[in-house]
Amino acid sequence: MIGKFPQLKRFKRHRLAVGSLAVLVVLAIVSLAAPLVAFIFGVETDAVDLMNRFAGPSLGHPLGTDELGRDLLVRLLYGGRVSLLVGMTAALAAAVIGTGVGLVAGYYGGRFDALLMRFTDGVISLPLLPLLIVLAAIDLEKVGLPDALVQSEQVSLYRIIAIVALFGWTTVARLVRGAALSVRERDFVDAAHAQGAGALRVMGVHILPNLVSPIIVATTLSVGNVILLESVLSFLGLGIQPPIPSWGNLLTNAQELIWSAPALAFYPGIMIFVTVIAFNFLGDGLQDALDPKADRH
Repeated sequence: MIGKFPQLKRFKRHRLAVGSLAVLVVLAIVSLAAPLVAFIFGVETDAVDLMNRFAGPSLGHPLGTDELGRDLLVRLLYGGRVSLLVGMTAALAAAVIGTGVGLVAGYYGGRFDALLMRFTDGVISLPLLPLLIVLAAIDLEKVGLPDALVQSEQVSLYRIIAIVALFGWTTVARLVRGAALSVRERDFVDAAHAQGAGALRVMGVHILPNLVSPIIVATTLSVGNVILLESVLSFLGLGIQPPIPSWGNLLTNAQELIWSAPALAFYPGIMIFVTVIAFNFLGDGLQDALDPKADRH
């Protein structure tokens, strides 16, 4: 079985990537199981118990409680759901935008390619974090968005995803453009043109399937960066807003209690660290596994 898939064999040789994949799968499963964990321990995400503030680990609260007596484990798992959702959704959205821009630029080439790449370079030149901070601080009520969206508890989540997707597509675009420039010169593309295939069909059916590897690698690597950006914005009070928990705003809530209750900052901090590192190792492993040149080893 593995012999038919040399990519899988190469990936299995990358032990850090395999371990990282296992860690991410476990994180995803336990985060999705947050309601079940809450049911097992008989707690709710935002259930306040002021008589049980800063409690240490126990059978009822495996990681203890926070300054309002809320269970840390359950809030950490719910925060993981949000942070992972933001990271993967924003990375996928950015990959779709970047793939579209890069594919069109690489296929048409010439002035069209130059125009799109100059636009891409302009976006790359923008300082991402300050830009995200400015956009995240905009009052949505003053920009004409529907009241139902503005007043929704999830509006901060949607805003972070949209901002990152709109400005995080450039890496994928450059990779796809470079690969598309190479693929469009191959014989099977010329044959498709000779058979009367249109531009959309050639790009979607003949060129795009050959660009999957760099897209997967770039998207995987960007998930960790998005989670880190979300955590930074939430830490600054501009990201995911309570009552929705995320690892970033859990850190924000803990910053004034760092000396009296360090566990409140340690747990979300270590989750962010482990997740970002795991996505980076996974991306490196996928890059090695999907690289055709790796067959030479």
